[in-house]
Amino acid sequence: MPAEVPPSSRRPYLLRAMHEWMTDNGQTPHLVVDAAVEGVAVPRQFVRDGKIVLNASYEATSGLLLKNDWIGFGARFGGAPFNIQIPVHAVLGIYARETGQGMIFADEEEGPDTPAPTTTPDGPSKPTGGNEPPPRRPQLKVVK
Repeated sequence: MPAEVPPSSRRPYLLRAMHEWMTDNGQTPHLVVDAAVEGVAVPRQFVRDGKIVLNASYEATSGLLLKNDWIGFGARFGGAPFNIQIPVHAVLGIYARETGQGMIFADEEEGPDTPAPTTTPDGPSKPTGGNEPPPRRPQLKVVK
């Protein structure tokens, strides 16, 4: 019997889907990236608390590529060009600048990529059912 191949990560597919949905709806997708992950190439002077938020709209980027293993694009920071390279597993979340709504991702160590509840400017979304247990991890609130 052949060895079972583990499923690929859902993260790149969810990132592309959220990016496309935001773009189609006239919103500006922003990526929250863990700048401490090996392979992340971003301008370090814009990193705050180990993270960087990047405008990933087509208008703000040049040659945007959302691949399964990495994200790459050219952008300008303070007028200077910079080539961004991000391993997909370094992306902590994606949200729309206009609404603050988006998706954060669970840590890989916790199991397969499971999106956490979306956030809104008013805070994390509330469970919709009556008997669901509270979330296992803290929720992210995007602050503009």
